[in-house]
Amino acid sequence: MRQEHLDGLVAFVTVAEERGFSAAAVKLGVSPSAVSQAVRNLEQRLGAVLFNRTTRSVALTELGERYLDRVQPALEALGHASEELGQDADTASGLLRLNLSRAAYLIALQPVLKEFLDAYPQVSLELRFENLLVDIVRQGFDAGIRFGELVEKDMVAVRVGPPIHAHVIASPDYLERHGTPTHPRELLHHDCIGFRHTTTGQVERWQFTQDDDTIELTVRGRLVVNDSEVLVRAALDGLGVAYMINGYLDAYYADRRLVRLLADWSPEFPPLQLYYPDRRRVPRKLRALIEFLRDGGAPPGTADERVV
Repeated sequence: MRQEHLDGLVAFVTVAEERGFSAAAVKLGVSPSAVSQAVRNLEQRLGAVLFNRTTRSVALTELGERYLDRVQPALEALGHASEELGQDADTASGLLRLNLSRAAYLIALQPVLKEFLDAYPQVSLELRFENLLVDIVRQGFDAGIRFGELVEKDMVAVRVGPPIHAHVIASPDYLERHGTPTHPRELLHHDCIGFRHTTTGQVERWQFTQDDDTIELTVRGRLVVNDSEVLVRAALDGLGVAYMINGYLDAYYADRRLVRLLADWSPEFPPLQLYYPDRRRVPRKLRALIEFLRDGGAPPGTADERVV
């Protein structure tokens, strides 16, 4: 269908409904001559007379009635579609697809997920957990959540979640058997659980900072994993000392299942960022999640409209 096939249809249907060019012009907010010209052009393209006109009245021809029966439902459907789209633009609703790492979920999203779904009952979430970065546009995701240094520079990024620091952790059972280190270099004599990054393939080196003193260690141990949840589980099982970021360890500290070590040597890492491709076209459902994460779980109507 070409664009000109649609020209004049609204004027035609309005004249038919209002039974006159002047009344149609008032409804459309244009001049009667503009309405008349639009209908005349439509008749010329169709090669058919749609209205019988006299100085006193306007009535559809037989062809005009048949044409109205065909195009009126189509125009009404287009109008309903526009209304629904406008409502969606003003109300957070629909399916929101996110691609994120397990750590991003546990640290940034899980603590507020129930409150978000309660606050926006018309929004549904689909979450895909991947360690490797993917093209969120090509794969149909609305946004992703990753650590800041991993986000592509052409994405719009918003900081979410708490500040990220390194935590050295071990179980009380392990510390009872092997002693408690009081300096980072003492870890070289402990059984440390390694973490291999999926993105680089490298086993993580442990970094420590205190005032102007910075230490980076290649620790040793008999276990290397590539999953943060497994890493924490291994520490809980007393298999060694682990190097982990904060965000979902507090419960283990509270019930004394894990002990944090060398807290005064903890460096700060790049924060988590929610990222998406275009600031100019942010769906209301995604805007709601961004504001919710940045404002720490604010209910609807309390967050400032800062995402445009």
